Amino acid sequence: MTTALYSHADSHAHVTPPGHPERVERLEAITAALSDDRFSALDRRDAPMADPSELLRCHPESYVTRIEAAIPTEGSRALDADTHVSPGSWAAALRAVGAAGAAVDAVLDDEIANAFCATRPPGHHAEAEKSMGFCLFGNAAIAAKRALDQHGLSRVAVVDFDVHHGNGTQDLLWDEAHTLLVGSHQMPLWPGTGDRDETGAYGNVMNLPLSPGTGSAGFRRAWKTHGLPALDSFAPELIVISAGFDAHEDDPLAQLALKEADFAWITEALCDLADTHADGRIVSTLEGGYDLNALAASTAAHVDVLMRRGQ
Repeated sequence: MTTALYSHADSHAHVTPPGHPERVERLEAITAALSDDRFSALDRRDAPMADPSELLRCHPESYVTRIEAAIPTEGSRALDADTHVSPGSWAAALRAVGAAGAAVDAVLDDEIANAFCATRPPGHHAEAEKSMGFCLFGNAAIAAKRALDQHGLSRVAVVDFDVHHGNGTQDLLWDEAHTLLVGSHQMPLWPGTGDRDETGAYGNVMNLPLSPGTGSAGFRRAWKTHGLPALDSFAPELIVISAGFDAHEDDPLAQLALKEADFAWITEALCDLADTHADGRIVSTLEGGYDLNALAASTAAHVDVLMRRGQ
């Protein structure tokens, strides 16, 4: 068994305006980091392009049509103050959804042990009918729904350790009783959601808000005390990770002050849970991380654990 890396050149064709934090260089930094000899055993796969119907697992057709129609033939178009699209954004978005879906299929078909999807745009802020926070479609939520709908799983966990609350994933899975969403994030911070009392229609959402400057000890304590026990009780058959690395101490958009070792630690803990309940099955998809060096190092630490545990 191996770890698969899903990526595609189309992910680089989603171009944002100069100075935008969610930029092509993010993937270039990750690609360079994962080209090191220690990652030579990665099973490198092209991310397939999802059929647009796949988006309907979480988004209404009217929204999907609106996003496709908003893609410009040249230049850039702002969907809101933070979220922009370019001529290559539609293909990139379908590759991001397709990567996560293909990873779910391969993991559940026992082709691979686990997977990391190095794609963009990210997805955890995209609500059912609203793009926001650099995100167009709910990549992780759609992947979780695919595991339920197409593979017949009964319990899928989505874990989000991005520094910003995954309001989109929460919106998309709020009424899905067969999922458990557990996420840590800085509060106060954009988008302003993610209070502890936001628990989902079936008690299927657990938010772990953390104060600015929390650091490693507080992050690990929150997961040890609340997040990991909840996941253990849920006993997921698959874990989908929204892997945002913007909680790093060098990231310019937040102040949680984590280190690469913290991302390795939470990955190890999730692998332990996956080994116990899900035959090791994990699909991880890229979310945030905006300091290029910190992003590259943190992603490498995350993937290194996935590879070692997937052997």
